[in-house]
Amino acid sequence: MSLPSPTTAPRDFLRALYDIAVQRALPAQGMAAVLPTPPDTEGPRRGRTLVLGAGKAGGAMAAALDALWPAHAPLSGLVVTRYGHLPPAYAAQPGRIEVVEGRHPVPDAAGRAAAGRIADLARGLGAHDLVIALVSGGGSALLSLPAAGLTLEDKQAINSALLKSGAAIDEMNCVRKHLSAIKGGRLAALCAPARLVTLLISDVPGDDPAVIASGPTVADPSACADALAICRRYGIPLPPAALAGLESGAFETPKPGDALFAGHAVHLIATPQQSLEAAAAAARAAGIETHILSDEIEGESREVGKVHAALARAVARRGAPFTKPCVILSGGETTVTVRAPAAGAGAGAGPGRGGRATEFLLGCAIALQGEPGVHVLAADTDGIDGIEDNAGAIVTPDTLARAAALGIKPAEMLDRHDAYHFFAPLGDLVVTGPTCTNVNDFRALLVL
Repeated sequence: MSLPSPTTAPRDFLRALYDIAVQRALPAQGMAAVLPTPPDTEGPRRGRTLVLGAGKAGGAMAAALDALWPAHAPLSGLVVTRYGHLPPAYAAQPGRIEVVEGRHPVPDAAGRAAAGRIADLARGLGAHDLVIALVSGGGSALLSLPAAGLTLEDKQAINSALLKSGAAIDEMNCVRKHLSAIKGGRLAALCAPARLVTLLISDVPGDDPAVIASGPTVADPSACADALAICRRYGIPLPPAALAGLESGAFETPKPGDALFAGHAVHLIATPQQSLEAAAAAARAAGIETHILSDEIEGESREVGKVHAALARAVARRGAPFTKPCVILSGGETTVTVRAPAAGAGAGAGPGRGGRATEFLLGCAIALQGEPGVHVLAADTDGIDGIEDNAGAIVTPDTLARAAALGIKPAEMLDRHDAYHFFAPLGDLVVTGPTCTNVNDFRALLVL
C-alpha cells in the first residue's frame, strides 16, 4: 500500500496508518489457520457445530467464520454485537449464524435477552458436539446475564459507576464476571461436555483471555474478594444481593485447574501488538523510522497524553531518545475518571462529550503547546471513541492557535471532559463509523 507523504500530507499519512492497523485486526486475517475440524456428521461420533459469541467484533467474526466453514458442514448459533456493528454484507444477506445487537458500554434488555438465549443454547450439548466461541472486546456489556438475585437495572448501575470511576479494564471485568451468570468461565461450564474452541480478538493490555470480555469461556484466577475490594476502592455502590454474593463467596467463578476446561483450545486471532506492528511496517516501508512504545499503556487519558507530548518534544528539540523524522506508536487502554467541574466553573460546565482518545489528545495538545513539526492521531480501533460518533481526532502544530481564534479554551474543555467539542469545531475529529473489530486504542505521533 502506498502511503501519503508524511511531510506534505501528515494528516493523511497518520490516518492511513490507523486504517492499516484496523485492517490487520479484521477477523478474517487470522481465523483460517486456527479453525477446528468439523465434527462427524454420521455414525456414533456424529455431532453438531454451535457458534456462540459476543463483542464489538462479533458480527464480523461470525461473517468470517461462516465464509470459512465448509459449505457441507452444519453450522448454527447466536452472536451478540453492538448496535450498528454488524457488517453490512452480512446484514443484507444473513448467513448460518444469527447475529443480534445490544447496547454498549451499558447493557440493555436486548443484550440481556441475547445472553439468556446463548445460555439456553449451550445447555444439553454432548461430548461429540463442537462449540466455537467468538469473543471480543465489548462482550462484557453485551453478554449481560445477571447473577442470581441481581437485576438488569443493578448491572446497569454498577457498570455505569465503574465506567466513571477510572478503574482499569481488568478491574472492571473482575467485578463484572463475579456478578454474572455467564461470564468468568461460566459459559464454558454450560457447554460441558462439548468440545470448546475459543477465538479471541484482544482489546486488553496483556491479551489475557480471562480479561477479554470478562472471559466467558476460560478459567478465572480472580476471586469474589478481589471484586469486593475493587468496588470498595472506587466507591462503587452495590445492591444487597451483590454485596451478599461477593462477601459469602456464593458468586465465585470456575478456577484454573478445573476439569471442565480440560481439552479446551484458546486462540488469539488479532491483538493490539499485531496492529501496531502492521502500521510500523508500513511507515518504515515509506522511509520513516518507527518506534513502538508498548501495546499495554494504561493510565488517566490526559496524563498519558502529557507523557506522549513530553516524548515528542524531546525528539523534536534534542533528537533523543529517537531521531527525527520518526513515527512513535502506542496502544493499550487508558481511562477517564469523570470528575465534578472545578469550583466557579459556571452553569453548563458539567461533564461534556468525548472518549479516551479525544481526552488523551486534548491533554497532549495542551502539553505540546504548538510544538512545530509534531502531529498526533489517537483513535479507538472499533471506530467509536467511548459512546461518540467519532473514532478519535488529530492534533497539529496549529491546533491551539486555531482553537484560540474561535474562542475555545482548552483547559476549560479538559476540566469538564468536553474534548469532543474542542476538536469538532476545528474539523479535526476522525470519523470512520464502526470498523467491526476492536483491538483498543491506536496512537501515532509523527515528529518531522
